[in-house]
Amino acid sequence: MELQVDAVRAELARVEAARRADRDSLIAVLSTLQQHLTAQQRYLEQVRGDMKTDLLAVQRSLVTIQELAGVSQRLLTEQRRRLDDAARRPVPGVDTARSTVPLGPSGNPAGPGPGQVYEVSLQQLRRGSLVTARLGFREFLRMFPTHELAPDALFYVGESFADNPDSAGAVYEQVVRNHANSPRAPSALYKLGLAAEQRGDAAAARTYYARVVAGYPRSDEANLARDKLQRLGR
Repeated sequence: MELQVDAVRAELARVEAARRADRDSLIAVLSTLQQHLTAQQRYLEQVRGDMKTDLLAVQRSLVTIQELAGVSQRLLTEQRRRLDDAARRPVPGVDTARSTVPLGPSGNPAGPGPGQVYEVSLQQLRRGSLVTARLGFREFLRMFPTHELAPDALFYVGESFADNPDSAGAVYEQVVRNHANSPRAPSALYKLGLAAEQRGDAAAARTYYARVVAGYPRSDEANLARDKLQRLGR
């Protein structure tokens, strides 16, 4: 009888141990699930926050585009009004030398001038509306490719690619190639050197810095480039 009782007790102990093990395993699984759920919840909150931030950025861009569209619409309306006024006047009696209507190179009423297009684009760049600024500067370069501000406009196109070093670098190379005599050329070369440093290409960085010093020794960038060359070692 005692042997049977001991056997039953042993079996009960074994069953209890197995239950404890199953319970502990279940608790561990539930804890893991809870951790995953918590992590997923945090991820969803982060995604929701990122989406809200992106939405605000898109809304700001839309507002900027609407503002630019409003400016363009006003300019078009004003130009249309000037054209209508000019059309109503007798052709022989028009004195273009004394006319109060601004005329373009072809003798027609002028649209937005280079200064206005440039300043609007620069304002967008300073506000952080990079895409809008880039479009504005590219339009400036299309309309006024030989203007004295063309090197600046092209340089700022590169600046608008703040999050895309490869695209920015391609534009800076264009500045150096097409506007070698502009003060923007040493700035573009120095920017190319900084980009090369950031991607770990010390040899290319030294080459760019050396070009700044050799080609534009009196520029502000030349002094910076000399310091860079000393740090990188010639």
